[in-house]
Amino acid sequence: MESEQLYSRGYSRTGYSSYNSITSASSDEELLDGAGTTMDFHTTEDDNLLDGDAASSPGSNYVMSNGGASSSTHLLDFLEEPIPGVGTYDDFHTIDWVREKCKDRERHRKINSKKKESAWEFSKSLYDAWSGWLVVTLTGLASGALAGLIDIAADWLNDLKEGVCLSAMWFNHEQCCWTSNETTFAERDKCPQWKSWAELILGQAEGPGSYIMNYFMYIYWALSFAFLAVCLVKVFAPYACGSGIPEIKTILSGFIIRGYLGKWTLLIKTITLVLAVASGLSLGKEGPLVHVACCCGNIFSYLFPKYSKNEAKKREVLSAASAAGVSVAFGAPIGGVLFSLEEVSYYFPLKTLWRSFFAALVAAFVLRSINPFGNSRLVLFYVEYHTPWYLFELLPFILLGVFGGLWGAFFIRANIAWCRRRKSTRFGKYPVLEVILVAAITAVVAFPNPYTRQNTSELIKELFTDCGPLESSQLCQYRSQMNGSKTFTETPNRPAGPGVYAAMWQLCLALIFKIIITIFTFGLKVPSGLFIPSMAIGAIAGRIVGIAMEQLAYYHHDWFLFKEWCEVGADCITPGLYAMVGAAACLGGVTRMTVSLVVIVFELTGGLEYIVPLMAAVMTSKWVGDAFGREGIYESHIRLNGYPFLDAKEEFTHTTLAREVMRPRRSDPPLAVLTQDDLSVAELQAVINETSYNGFPVIVSKESQRLVGFALRRDITIAVENARRKQEGIVLTSRVYFTQHAPTLPADSPRPLKLRSILDMSPFTVTDHTPMEIVVDIFRKLGLRQCLVTHNGRLLGIITKKDILRHMAQMANQDPESIMFN
Repeated sequence: MESEQLYSRGYSRTGYSSYNSITSASSDEELLDGAGTTMDFHTTEDDNLLDGDAASSPGSNYVMSNGGASSSTHLLDFLEEPIPGVGTYDDFHTIDWVREKCKDRERHRKINSKKKESAWEFSKSLYDAWSGWLVVTLTGLASGALAGLIDIAADWLNDLKEGVCLSAMWFNHEQCCWTSNETTFAERDKCPQWKSWAELILGQAEGPGSYIMNYFMYIYWALSFAFLAVCLVKVFAPYACGSGIPEIKTILSGFIIRGYLGKWTLLIKTITLVLAVASGLSLGKEGPLVHVACCCGNIFSYLFPKYSKNEAKKREVLSAASAAGVSVAFGAPIGGVLFSLEEVSYYFPLKTLWRSFFAALVAAFVLRSINPFGNSRLVLFYVEYHTPWYLFELLPFILLGVFGGLWGAFFIRANIAWCRRRKSTRFGKYPVLEVILVAAITAVVAFPNPYTRQNTSELIKELFTDCGPLESSQLCQYRSQMNGSKTFTETPNRPAGPGVYAAMWQLCLALIFKIIITIFTFGLKVPSGLFIPSMAIGAIAGRIVGIAMEQLAYYHHDWFLFKEWCEVGADCITPGLYAMVGAAACLGGVTRMTVSLVVIVFELTGGLEYIVPLMAAVMTSKWVGDAFGREGIYESHIRLNGYPFLDAKEEFTHTTLAREVMRPRRSDPPLAVLTQDDLSVAELQAVINETSYNGFPVIVSKESQRLVGFALRRDITIAVENARRKQEGIVLTSRVYFTQHAPTLPADSPRPLKLRSILDMSPFTVTDHTPMEIVVDIFRKLGLRQCLVTHNGRLLGIITKKDILRHMAQMANQDPESIMFN
């Protein structure tokens, strides 16, 4: 998504009252000069009106009451017939968590009060109680089914680049040779049923001509898949590009992005994810699977009014859906729940934890039933190790953590710099050309190296897998100690053969290539995940370190490090374990995940005894990465796109006060406010048309500046349009009032318009001397959109979420105008 295509609006700014004049007064009894209006803070008839009793003021021609204390006990004063559209939000705006939770409590009280009236009402209450479990069940079923479909289709299309199965076109390479009796141990992937493109076109399987033909067809299919993917995204669903996790984090924090989790996005993301993975680009499908699962959760939530009509409740479903997405991506249900809790969710109550766990369970069960990889596992690179690790190995594990932290910091800076350049130059205007160019470079460079040519998940599987008698990989071509020939023995600690050394060189080249190309791939206008490329880079580095440690232990087994643990011929070093630790370290360095990442990798291996090495490497990578910047890749992209996201992990350490951040400032225009009972419809519409603010404080009078409540721009517009359409006698000269009782007007006056139902009677307020550290905590923990600033009970200014983000950016010496949305 190109954030510059989107627009933004601000809240009401700057006040009728001059802040400096208020704070510089010697006492509250003095007359204050505020934006050309003389305000007397002595007690006037406004004080009596605030008491809630109907009172007639001398000289006034109407009677007004504020409704008493009972009316302020609820956040919203609901009408018998709610106004359609009121309480909803515009695109690219933030929801009001407090109002949404209040709406849900009112709905829940209403259901509970009626459930004893009849059997039908009781059944409705049961349906309401179980609707949460039902929606996460449907989400888990859909997520597991789509993940299985994506896995099967991506494997088939990936093998299509190299050849085709003549006996059954829908079989991939491995499935094609399952039933063949003519395969050999060394070449188990070759069978008569599978034909390479050179065999089909030229009729020969070996030689320079066949190599060139296979090379050409590999590039052709890679470019075709990439071109089709980017065209589908560009034409049908622009929101289907990228990982989706930065936007989902922002949506879960309360931001509205219409269409991002819609049915078209789901359809196109599912199709183009298969094409993008099959094209050979340095990306993964695990991150986009979280987006796919959240699309499913969003679509199913519209089947239940409890969630479709409440944005806060809908985000509970999306939190559970993100857990289901990681569950099917890595085959890690528990890790998925922790990922949702640690990485993406903003509001995570206990019942959401249970439902997330259940959604992850259902999704994993469905994927296991589909068995897309044919190995009775949920992921392709599931491994099991049977050898213990030794204490001295913590040193190389920590070094892998250092490498992961350095790689993460380097990748974040380089990728953000490239994405920022893409946004600010003409190159970003041609996304199709960029994808074709990156896909062409990737295919041309990747084909000669077998470790970059193969699917990245298969590469990780090969790097994770320990060498044994059934492994024919080049990485397992060790020399026998008996005769020096290439054999496959059961003991891993043995001298490396020429195949291992050749594989080491190829892995080093693959590591350099992956590091460079991933920087330019993440952020393309195709579905692109970062989990798998990061894990591949770490697995390559880890396998190289593991083989080096293995050979060191073999040739120098008499060193004091190895002498106590590694005897000659002992099963001492496991290179695959180093690959796994390296993969976790690099992924942790990029995303800054800790607990959830360790649990995900633990579930991949099924071994409890490797948790300590994983924890050591992941924490080291986080510490090293945090030394260069505390933001992970997702937070960096959120900041790059200007989303209004208050990160709970980020500390506010400045000593500023609310009066220094609030609007109005000295040079700002007056604060746009509404009075509670002396505006006409025409004057109200003029305020709406002349400003672009999202809401307006409602005060008793401009003289006193005493706060009554807060009204949202969208709600005012909808309510006025609805009244003029449905109520007779509402004209431009009609009086608008936000009070409980209608004012007494002359007999010939038009019918007044009551807007009390849209008024927030209990807006959050702070004093002008409140430390910003407390204000930021209030915004984070309550999910506020705005907070009003008062001085001795009088309205002084307003602080919005955007104001806080701008202030934090300014304190960090960043561009405060980079925050684009509300």
